[in-house]
Amino acid sequence: MDAVLAVALTAFTLIWEANDRSGGWRGPDAVSVALTCAANLPVAVRRRAPLTVLLGCVAAAAVHHALGYRPSADNFSCLFALYTVVVQRPLPAVLAGAGLATALWWWAGVMAADGAVLLNAAQGLAFSVATCTFGLGNRRLADRNRRLAELTEQLRQEQEDRERRAVTRERVRIARELHDIVAHHISVMSVQAGLGSYVVDSDPRTAREALTTIADTGREAMEELRRLLSLLRVDGGGSGDNDGGSGSSSSSSGDNSGDGEKYASAPGVGRLGPLAERLRAAGVPVDMRITGEPRPLPPGLDLCVYRIVQECLTNVLKHAGPARAEVTLAYGADELTVRVADDGRPPARPGASRGHGLVGMAERVKLYRGTIGHGPRPDGGFEVVAAFPLAPASGGSRSATP
Repeated sequence: MDAVLAVALTAFTLIWEANDRSGGWRGPDAVSVALTCAANLPVAVRRRAPLTVLLGCVAAAAVHHALGYRPSADNFSCLFALYTVVVQRPLPAVLAGAGLATALWWWAGVMAADGAVLLNAAQGLAFSVATCTFGLGNRRLADRNRRLAELTEQLRQEQEDRERRAVTRERVRIARELHDIVAHHISVMSVQAGLGSYVVDSDPRTAREALTTIADTGREAMEELRRLLSLLRVDGGGSGDNDGGSGSSSSSSGDNSGDGEKYASAPGVGRLGPLAERLRAAGVPVDMRITGEPRPLPPGLDLCVYRIVQECLTNVLKHAGPARAEVTLAYGADELTVRVADDGRPPARPGASRGHGLVGMAERVKLYRGTIGHGPRPDGGFEVVAAFPLAPASGGSRSATP
């Protein structure tokens, strides 16, 4: 683009000089053409060395005027060079450049010898001031845009760091809980193996039942391990494990499973009733409903459902203000749907960032190949809906309210 500008300025100046018929000036010749090119063509590289280009343009134009050629559009190439100096260089260089451009106009007035020295000086000053004003405005705008871009990038990186830390903490909690599951399975298998070996001769039926239990428990433990590895496997790109939604809830404050806690005592769906009672005692009315035909859940999924309901109800207590909560567990033929909704106020900044609690719930749901959605309700309040695949089971449907 600068090359096109330089060629255009050169062509315009040469045409102007060739058609000038005013007397008292040397006519265009090879020297004039060379000086005109020297005063205009450097504009093509003005962004690479703006101050050098300005000095070259001013010097060539001054020599052009000193040799008796009529002052022409050479002065305008100096203004383009001055603009680049204003945008890219510090204030001392800007002042020096503006002084050179103004002096060039004054020099043109002196060479004209027609009493127009003051007029040319005034024109030069006006053009220089206008060029500097425009350049400084664009410079401030460019600096502001650059700072905004840097701040945006910094905020994006900080947001990603917060999300990674939240996901890492939640993965540690998941790994600890799954360790308890595996420890439980191994304990069961060890006891059953001891029992089977003890009664293998005296009670073959009991021994066969023990072996069946060992096989079932082993398969369940392997499934839990596969789920854990599929979640924590490093894929090199860090892609997509944290694809849960966004929100503003707190981290899982209700996650009270410690390293010393035995999995046999971990909460599950069966303890949702006492959880609801605690929320009611704290002032949050909670309606619990179970639809479909309840069935035993794998231990990990049982704990996952409990933790999701616990986190949602905790968020209702902390963020929703005076509200009524509704918890629904819907058992389908091959799916369990967990829905927690309230009619209180929505989060203070919905969608502004991924809350640690929602990130944690998304990680838990992903571990069991489920899906999760959350957001404000059309009639007010907030809801979280999670769905988990279940092994197909037949049965009727019923509704219960603990």
